[in-house]
Order: sequence, then C-alpha cells, then structure tokens
Amino acid sequence: MKIRRFLKDWSLPLSMIAGCSAYFFCQSLELSKNVKEAIVESVAYVQPTLIFCMLTLTFCRIRLQDMRLKGWQWWLLAFQAGIAALLCLLHQTVEDETSRVFLQSTMLCFLCPTATAAAVVTAKLGGNVGSLTAYTMLINLMAAVLISAFVPLVNPAGELSFGLSFWMIIKKVFPLLIFPLFLALIIRRISPTLLRWLTSIPDLPFYLWLVSLSLAIAVTTRILVHAKVTWLLCLLILTGSLVACIMQFAVGRLVGRHYGEAVTAGQACGQKNTVLAIWVGYTFLDPLTSVAGGFYTIWHNVFNAWQLYQKNKPNHATRHAV
Repeated sequence: MKIRRFLKDWSLPLSMIAGCSAYFFCQSLELSKNVKEAIVESVAYVQPTLIFCMLTLTFCRIRLQDMRLKGWQWWLLAFQAGIAALLCLLHQTVEDETSRVFLQSTMLCFLCPTATAAAVVTAKLGGNVGSLTAYTMLINLMAAVLISAFVPLVNPAGELSFGLSFWMIIKKVFPLLIFPLFLALIIRRISPTLLRWLTSIPDLPFYLWLVSLSLAIAVTTRILVHAKVTWLLCLLILTGSLVACIMQFAVGRLVGRHYGEAVTAGQACGQKNTVLAIWVGYTFLDPLTSVAGGFYTIWHNVFNAWQLYQKNKPNHATRHAV
C-alpha cells in the first residue's frame, strides 16, 4: 500500500526520471544509425497520438457551454504579449550574439502558448477545464500572430513571410487542439453510452499524460545533450527559462485568484507547449534557442509535481486520523 501511495504521489518525477533514463539506456545500446532514427521518428508519431487520446478523454468531461471567456484570460494575454514585446524591443538594442540568443530564448518562453496537456493537469488539481480550454485556443491564436510578427524583427535573415509563418504554426497546433474537442462533442451528442464508458476511468487521461511526459523528457534530454552551446549561454538560457516559468505561474495564480480560478489561470499561463517552443526555435529563430524549450519542460513539470504532491498531502492526514 505504501508503494502504491509513493508511486501516486511522485508519479511526475518518476515519469521524468524514466524518460531521461530511457534516453541514456538507448544511447548505451549498440544500435545502428537507422534504428536510432526510427526510434526518434516513432516517438514523433506516438507522442501526438497520446496527446490526442488524453485530450479527447478530458474534453468528454466538459460541455461546450463550460468554455466561457473570463476576465483573467484577457489580463494574461496582455501580460504575455507585453513581456514578449518588451524583450523583442530590448533585442533590437543589443549587438552581442550571446545576449541576442538569450533574449530570443526568454522571449520564446513567454510567446509559447499553453500546453494542450494543461487540461489534464488542471483537472487533476481541481481547476476549471472549460476556462482553460478557452484560454488555450486564444493564446495559441495570439502566439501564431505574435511569433509571425516578431520573427522578422529578431531574425531578419528569415525568408518566411508573415502569412506563411502564421499558417505553419496554426497547422501544427490547432489540429491537435480542435479535433479532440470536436470528437468529444460528437461522442457526447450521439452516444451517451460510449461517453459513460470513456469517462468511467477517472485518471486514464493522467496516466496517458505520464507516458507522454516520459517521451517529452527523453526528447528534451536528447536536445540538451546534443546542443552545441557554450556553458555561459547555457547558464543564461537556463536562468531565463526558470525566471519566465516562475513569473508566469505566479502572475497567473495572482490574477486568477481575483476571479476564483487561481489554479486554472496559473496552469494556463505557466504550463507551456514546449514541443512547439523547440520547433519554433529550430524553424524561425537561432537554433540554440530551442534549448530554452528543453529547460522549460523540466521547470514546469517540477512545479506541477510539487502542486500535485501538495494537493495529496491532506489525504495523508485524513487517513492517519481515521
């Protein structure tokens, strides 16, 4: 029983350790280059599939009318856009390459939209999944616009137009967000029996997310190991991503508290789609900026692990009292 409780309380850290260990284990094997590339490609397909499944299961638990716009959503959109714009302007004033990469990396942490998986963690923490889903759609749309607008300013060598950049981001993000929602709404309307069956295992989306998290950490470890970055720049990006993570969770919870949704707003602002951040770094900015997405993956999941542990602590006290 104690082992089961331990696994439940520390599921996120254990999942992260498993992902990191899996990468180094695969590296220790004498596999051919083709096999290693096949593994990387498999992960690239499996991870979105897991996210699609867990989002569908999560959205089956909410109704369309639950996705209402709230005041905190507009405040957080303004905050994230404002900080990103400030960093973009600051980037224009510096010429040192290390400083420019650092500012691009930090800006990316603020521009990056809410993770699709945030709905699963928010539900586990007792937040409002409907409000978070509405914000996730808004922030993804805003991120696509701002990234497309800021890229020519911070990376003038880029050859992509605003329209093409916008379309590339929308095409990558929205299918994984919209299709599960539509599928869940269709299931809710045409098959109540299937809906009850899909929602009969309350923690199934969370279990799927743990597997997806392990894969994400394995990918993050691979990126950090292979990144050709100096120690100084690595330290700067690490610090910038950590400060960005702390700021966004703190501001999100502070703003959300005034609307009775501190947990929801905190997750909406702080938990990021780091896979997208890594892709944006490689595609639109200096490739070294993708390291920021890798570090941010660690920070926001460490904080989520702490939140889940804190949420479960009263349960320990209750059982001991009984």
